[in-house]
Amino acid sequence: MKMRQLRALCGFILLTLAVLTNARPKAGPEQKCKSGPVDLVFLIDSSRSVRPHEFETMRKFMIDILNTLDIGLNATRVGVVQYSSQVRSEFTLKAHAKLENMVKGINQIIPLAQGTMTGLAIKYVMNEAFTAEAGDRPKVPNVAVIVTDGRPQDRVAEVAAEAREKGIEIYAVGVARADMTSLRAMASPPFEDHVFLVESFDLIHQFGLQFQDKLCGVDLCLESDHSCEHICESSPGSYHCLCLPGYTLNDDGKTCAAIDLCAEGKHDCEQICISSPGSFTCDCSKGYKLHDDKKTCSTIDLCAEGKHDCEQICISAPGVFTCDCNKGFELNKDKKTCTNMDLCNTVEHGCEHQCVSTPGSYYCICPEGQLLQEDGKSCGTCKSANIDLVLLIDGSKSVRPQNFELVKKFVNQVVDSLDVSAHGTRVGLVQYSSRVRTEFPLNMYHTADEIKAAVMKVEYMEKGTMTGLALKHMLENSFSEAEGARPSGRNIPRVGLVFTDGRSQDDITEYAKKAKEAGITMYAVGVGKAVEDELRVIASEPLEKHFYYTTDFTAISTIAENLKLNVCPEESQGEIEVKDPCACESLVEFQQATMSSLEQITQKLAGMTARLEQLENQLLSRK
Repeated sequence: MKMRQLRALCGFILLTLAVLTNARPKAGPEQKCKSGPVDLVFLIDSSRSVRPHEFETMRKFMIDILNTLDIGLNATRVGVVQYSSQVRSEFTLKAHAKLENMVKGINQIIPLAQGTMTGLAIKYVMNEAFTAEAGDRPKVPNVAVIVTDGRPQDRVAEVAAEAREKGIEIYAVGVARADMTSLRAMASPPFEDHVFLVESFDLIHQFGLQFQDKLCGVDLCLESDHSCEHICESSPGSYHCLCLPGYTLNDDGKTCAAIDLCAEGKHDCEQICISSPGSFTCDCSKGYKLHDDKKTCSTIDLCAEGKHDCEQICISAPGVFTCDCNKGFELNKDKKTCTNMDLCNTVEHGCEHQCVSTPGSYYCICPEGQLLQEDGKSCGTCKSANIDLVLLIDGSKSVRPQNFELVKKFVNQVVDSLDVSAHGTRVGLVQYSSRVRTEFPLNMYHTADEIKAAVMKVEYMEKGTMTGLALKHMLENSFSEAEGARPSGRNIPRVGLVFTDGRSQDDITEYAKKAKEAGITMYAVGVGKAVEDELRVIASEPLEKHFYYTTDFTAISTIAENLKLNVCPEESQGEIEVKDPCACESLVEFQQATMSSLEQITQKLAGMTARLEQLENQLLSRK
């Protein structure tokens, strides 16, 4: 009975291999079904439960299957592994290229006749039989056919799952006493195609016959090189080619060409026809939009739709726009905004002498011999000058730390009274005691806030009082162009202010004189033990306007409030005044300053009113 069952299995294995490889079963005694490349390994159970005559049946079972295959190194490769309690490879996938050599190898197999370690055998096939060293080929299907007659003595589910994950397709063939649960644990899904338990020879015989004609039947679309580009349709003994929708069959009866309705003029698009096989869609040229009918187009007017960013005038073209400006204005480089080119004639500029227009702005000029004042509009013979100011502060031991902090506040009060900028007044600071140290040069800071912050960070030096050395340093270094002093040819006044609290320990006469001869206007401020005779030597003429003395450090803030360092360029001089704020002269001066400010505000308001009226007229003219 076993012999009959195993013979029936030949038909089943032939079927499964044909499905895997698109092979055809034997169509006649001299014709084999041609298969694609397959790497096939038989894993046969040779445990002691397999009797000698049953093993011979298994041997013939394998040989019968080989006779149906297209054997070769470039076609189907076959390897055989037997197992019981151990595993032994009878021959690898690359061992034999010819059928007769494989048959000889199968006939020489000696059964192991021990236990049934199926899990161990599957692991061997996975790690040894299907390797490049054993002849396994890349991108070629791996197929393992396990034939067993009993229940495995080890675990098979896990190792079989690992083998399937590595791409091995497993067929489990059980004979007689085989356990169906174990067969299903080993085999690849679906189980109805990969699990086979031999129970009836008649059933297996009918199963093989049922698929033999189907697999070996000739379908010219499948089995021949029909060369149809799209669709091959079979007919008994023949075939013909068809094309997909939107294509037409060419004269060669095999290739297809797209039906181009646009090229054939079979469309109703107003502007652009976009072809697709057997169909088309319409589109519009740039600057136009497609109507709801999906055929006709209309101009896109971005100006009318408000989809522009022109400041004054929008000029529309299909899908685009350009900007322009009103008369008296010029289009800027951004091609969107406009600049008023003649503000002098369109606004109340307030220039006392002459207004000069620039793009988007204007400035005032004065006649020869007069200077433009701080308000930027009026003219006069003197103005609040931009100066280069260097302050020399005494950091000797006699000053003491708490008073040195008052000195720094004094310096910052002076800075607050100045128009500090890179092109306006520049300020440098030098501290001296027994030596001289530049805290910051004229060109380091360009705003009052930066200078004041730097002053508050200055550290007290202590030690002696070398005022003469400080004057020398100021003359030779601080007022050099390297440290930010502007060239003398530019007529920017240079002003030095010396702050000291005691007698100098060196001679001051030489460098005080040289400083004034060099055109530097010198101010001298003394506190406490400062010697007035030395202050007079340092200060410029007239002396009463260029030096100040007080006995107490707390009073130096009053000096800062009243100190005026604004000078006329041609005089290179300044003045120092301490005024009583309640004096009549001060009240009159305040009243005059207030009236002048009110007049300037009135002029500005008049200019703004005129400008608003002009803009209102322009808006009305557009309507």
